[in-house]
Amino acid sequence: MRELLHRTRIALTTPSRTPRMAVVIGRLLGAAFLICFATGLYSHFLQEPLPGMRFSPSPSWLYQVTQGIHVTAGIACVPLILGKLYAVYPQLFQTPLVRGPLHLLERASIALFVGASLVEVAIGLVNTFQWYPWPFGFREVHFALAFVVIGSLAVHIGVKLPVIARYWTRRRAESADDVEQPTAPARGLTGRVFRWIDETPRRSPEVSRRGFLTAVGASVVGVVALTAGQSFRVLDPVNVFAPRKQGYGPQSLPVNRTAEQAQVSASALDPGWALVVTAGATTRAFSRAELLALPQTTAELPIACVEGWSQTATWTGVPVRVLLDEVGAGPDAPVTVTSLETEGAYRQTRMGGEYSSDPSTLVALRLGGADLDLQHGYPARIIAPGRPGVLQTKWLSRIEVDPA
Repeated sequence: MRELLHRTRIALTTPSRTPRMAVVIGRLLGAAFLICFATGLYSHFLQEPLPGMRFSPSPSWLYQVTQGIHVTAGIACVPLILGKLYAVYPQLFQTPLVRGPLHLLERASIALFVGASLVEVAIGLVNTFQWYPWPFGFREVHFALAFVVIGSLAVHIGVKLPVIARYWTRRRAESADDVEQPTAPARGLTGRVFRWIDETPRRSPEVSRRGFLTAVGASVVGVVALTAGQSFRVLDPVNVFAPRKQGYGPQSLPVNRTAEQAQVSASALDPGWALVVTAGATTRAFSRAELLALPQTTAELPIACVEGWSQTATWTGVPVRVLLDEVGAGPDAPVTVTSLETEGAYRQTRMGGEYSSDPSTLVALRLGGADLDLQHGYPARIIAPGRPGVLQTKWLSRIEVDPA
């Protein structure tokens, strides 16, 4: 029994639970969350801009890159959170639970940060597979939790700032007297158990600090390399875990929402279909043949979805500003675009004048030199530079100029 206990202690002990290791992983985790927060805000305000907000359509690939980084950084958070918890978890179980106001603030910020970040990363990861097993709205909860994560992270950094500053660099850490000590003196029953474990004679540590950090880094590089191919074409050959592949789907382009799911198959294939364009008292209806007879423009534009996948394709159609001219509206008039869908959060979207006036914002009729596939929005869809995929409305029915 003594030999078994001794072997257990040897297996559980680690030289990695030091303040320096917690700071090294913590700053990587903090950077990843800040990147996710900044790119997430950009995505959110593209979809729901505040009054006065305007976003440039150029470069057309900007949202493709920022959302790819957002999802990739979120995936990288998974091994970083696990590594951070491994480095500090004895502190989470120490007793007494609270030793004073500052300690209460520290523990509350940790509890809030750990809980919120685990939920945030988990629902974000599941969202990339378009699986929504929860009863709440993903986008609203993901947005709200982002502020909880960043807020609790800021409080935690503020409380731990002396420790962070002391162990920020290797030189400072090596000059610290307690560099080889656990992250905090062990207290309470749980603390004494972990101290007993960590004080086991270290004949030959199973995992060195460098080995542990290398394992965390290799895990981050691994999950990023094996999933980022859905966002970045160069990594597509090694895309193993991401749900979307480059070039897969009708007309070699992935599809999120099908015509069957949107319940538009019959109305989209109706020979009597027409696109209604309205500006004030002027209304015109354009059949698909009439749209094809108008001046056509071809543009290379990406489809970039909030789930992280993106792909550039060749679109041909009528510039929106040409249609606005047909009904006597200004070329930079903001418009509301409506789909044939009868329900759904994105059946209707608003487009600011910065997009409607761009020459590459199209009522797309063809994709890759062929007529649009039904799954890609036949008979007509919107494609605009730098907009999230959910705003690239498919199966168009109306374009209305917003009242001045």
